[in-house]
Amino acid sequence: MRAMAALLDLLLPPRCPGCGREGAPICADCARPLERRLDEPPGAPLGLPVELPEGLAQLEWCAAFTGSVRAALLALKYDGDRRVAEPLGRAAARRWRRAGMGGEVLVPVPVHAARLRERGYDQAELLAAAAARELGMPVVPALRRAEATAAQYRLGRASRAANVGHAFACRPEHRRAIRERHVVLVDDIVTTGATLSACAATLLASGARLVSGLTVARER
Repeated sequence: MRAMAALLDLLLPPRCPGCGREGAPICADCARPLERRLDEPPGAPLGLPVELPEGLAQLEWCAAFTGSVRAALLALKYDGDRRVAEPLGRAAARRWRRAGMGGEVLVPVPVHAARLRERGYDQAELLAAAAARELGMPVVPALRRAEATAAQYRLGRASRAANVGHAFACRPEHRRAIRERHVVLVDDIVTTGATLSACAATLLASGARLVSGLTVARER
């Protein structure tokens, strides 16, 4: 896998989605916003809402969904640029190591099967895999999307919770892996937290002891 990645980099060098510079999935300058919250205390900065999404014990993220971070996440999600997942996932893991309250397993927030077929990969799975390498925690794909939902960014805040309310189910073969465990949900972006809340409700109903959330960015 590493050899194939090295060959791909040789044949098609990565280009930073933030500035277009060739040579790294995200250049050092454009990656700097991912480190801004690294040494901040846990939780929301002063001036942002402090209410946790229902069902979560903690929620952490790296950066605001703006500028080069926004460009990188959109490149991952819609342009097929899988290579940016590694630096994004590692950055999220570093924030969790500094500010997180522990955790035993990482669970990615899944896309629907139809979207997975269309896209060819699940961006949250890639982010979780990168975070797992940094944190030394296992990834358990315990959730599946039971219903296709509209993209959250297209909806108003009031409609988002209803959009994902019954969208997730726990995979029976992974129930044992999450039972009585502290699960850390991994996703790309959090806005209202409706998706994370829906996932947390499913995991808690399936036996998880505690559920926290970790994302790369937060949309204000």
